[in-house]
Amino acid sequence: MGVGPLVAEVLVTFLVAATVLFRYGNWYRHHLVVTVSVLIAWYFSMLIVFILPLDVSNTIYGNCREKILESQLQSSQPLVTEAAVNETNQTGILPTTYDVNITVTVTPGPVPIQQECHEPWSLVPDGVFPIFWRVVYWTSQFLTWIILPLMQSYTKAGDFTFGTKLRSALIDNAIYYGSYLLIVGILLLYIALTDLGLDGSKLRAIAASASNTWGLFWLVLLLGYGLVEVPRSLWYSASTLHTLHHAYFRAAKLSQERAEANEHVSDLLQSMQALGGSIGLGHPLRTHMDIIESKVPTELLDKARRHLAPDSPHADVPSEKALVRLHKQLIKALQNHRRVETQWGLLVSKIVDLEDTHRNSVSHEKSFKPSTPPHRHYIISYIYTPTIEWLWRCRVRGYLLRALAVVSALVSVVVVWSELTFFSTSPTLSLFAVFVNLAKANYDYFTIEIISSLSMAYIALCAYSTLFKVRVLNLYYLAPYHQTDEYSLIFSGMMLCRLTPPMCLNFLSLIHMDSHVIQEHTEETHYTQIMGHMDVIRIISDGFNIYFPMMIVALCLATYYSLGSRLLSALGFQQFMCDDDLTTDLIEEGKTLISRESRRRQRMEDNAARRRDFTERFGGGESSASMYRSARQRAEELVRPLKRDDSSESAQLELLGGTDSIADYSSHTTTSSLTMENETDATQGNHMPGRMQYSRVRSHKPDKGLFDDI
Repeated sequence: MGVGPLVAEVLVTFLVAATVLFRYGNWYRHHLVVTVSVLIAWYFSMLIVFILPLDVSNTIYGNCREKILESQLQSSQPLVTEAAVNETNQTGILPTTYDVNITVTVTPGPVPIQQECHEPWSLVPDGVFPIFWRVVYWTSQFLTWIILPLMQSYTKAGDFTFGTKLRSALIDNAIYYGSYLLIVGILLLYIALTDLGLDGSKLRAIAASASNTWGLFWLVLLLGYGLVEVPRSLWYSASTLHTLHHAYFRAAKLSQERAEANEHVSDLLQSMQALGGSIGLGHPLRTHMDIIESKVPTELLDKARRHLAPDSPHADVPSEKALVRLHKQLIKALQNHRRVETQWGLLVSKIVDLEDTHRNSVSHEKSFKPSTPPHRHYIISYIYTPTIEWLWRCRVRGYLLRALAVVSALVSVVVVWSELTFFSTSPTLSLFAVFVNLAKANYDYFTIEIISSLSMAYIALCAYSTLFKVRVLNLYYLAPYHQTDEYSLIFSGMMLCRLTPPMCLNFLSLIHMDSHVIQEHTEETHYTQIMGHMDVIRIISDGFNIYFPMMIVALCLATYYSLGSRLLSALGFQQFMCDDDLTTDLIEEGKTLISRESRRRQRMEDNAARRRDFTERFGGGESSASMYRSARQRAEELVRPLKRDDSSESAQLELLGGTDSIADYSSHTTTSSLTMENETDATQGNHMPGRMQYSRVRSHKPDKGLFDDI
């Protein structure tokens, strides 16, 4: 008996949570409080999934010990004998006789419990799990219902001081939680009318039940979509052509969203400049304007200053309320702009890889030839040869994805069937309960833990992938390579803390370890003892077992026949439908946009290569660098004071300033003048999107000098 396995899983889970957060978040740019809060939320949610199997195996061992003790007590037969003992005083003075009744109980020797129940390898002392679950569960609930919502409102507040931002966050959440307080009041009134005694433990159980009910409601909706969509996505991913067409479709829709985001940012920047023109250096609100300008990237700010007319009107009078409103709108617009630019960069890179895979898969040569030479470490290039890359990307990967799709489809069927039959105990119809009972009969605790971990991991995958694929109001997006914003990270932490506890409670019902669900007496896990049950309120207990399975089956059937996508397409929100003419048009449009973007990137790489060759040819020393900087400064001095208008002179200067053809302009992005450049880190041996840089569409070289065309 020891806590070694528990400590090992706690440490491994922390490393996994920190690694995932490092991949998606930006520890250097995001606030420390946000990073720590999101890390705790992710970490505790993962702990529940990975530690609950240990609690299950320990509970099964405890049940075995209890049954053996009961059987030993029932088989014990007491043997009673009575004897009269005559004791005479040896002094002879006062002979005395004592009658003593002696009862002797003889019991058979007990069989060691460890030999009968086979003590599990991960046995934890009895007092550890209650303390552990109290800390993990209530800390995560405190984060998801109080701390993280306040932080989310704080990040999007437009005020300028800590106190005013916190006040706005409190007001925002007070309005948000007003509806919840109304529901809680009605709930307490119902409990009072039903003569249900209330105390501290009962109130905690009611609070946990309310939170679990909210989480299970969303879990049903997410699982109804994810249990079908995850296997189908894996199956379609095996087809490179289908995946490529879907990516073209997404590119066409994202391009329109990108143009709208750029136009919205440009309008806000013009409003900011017009409002800032009325606020001089000595104005009392100048510090607030400086804070607003500090949120804008330098390239966007310089562009707004160059292209704003001096007599641009503005509707707002300079006031603190107007600046707060502008600040809030600008934060939201810049967040949306960064999101779409990040999505665009990642999508373009993905489409380029898919095009390379499709082109090489139809080629007769069994050697992979990418359109752009990859930057890899020489050891990786030596092992991952073009022949091996062709076999993996063009042959093996497709078969592996189809095999995973079949396995995941079978697991989805098992989950749906178990959800339909988890309340049936005679006979046991839930397949998860059958598997666990078979392993329990052989005292195979390791298999029980593996089944529990993999099952909960798959259910979590279906639920969370649906959550971030649908993206409520399209505001939340987890982007790799440190591109996720604070708002999306906080939202992900909130949803993990709210959905993971009820998901695990539902899994305990599937394996028949919740006595209130199966209506049989059994020793429950410490997790259930801390969280409580779903039948604290009669309305929940009476309707949950009936409507929960029916809803998940109905949603799975609707997802299988794509009823939601067809309905959204009929309402004007175009979805990817293989037999739709509009989908075909968007695929062709996306193909054109990606072709134009690929040519733009190729020109940028060629220009960079020419600059490197020029630097190497003429020495590349300090004199060359200073000569290049001075030439660039002279060019900026000639061009920057001029503003673009309809005159022929400015039009000629604009034509001289850029060398790109007019055909490179997209009809969907004529109002946009912001693009993103993805840096390539050659030292790490891979190609990944780097930090976002902004440039003007008409000049694809952000630092164009006199020697760029040499």
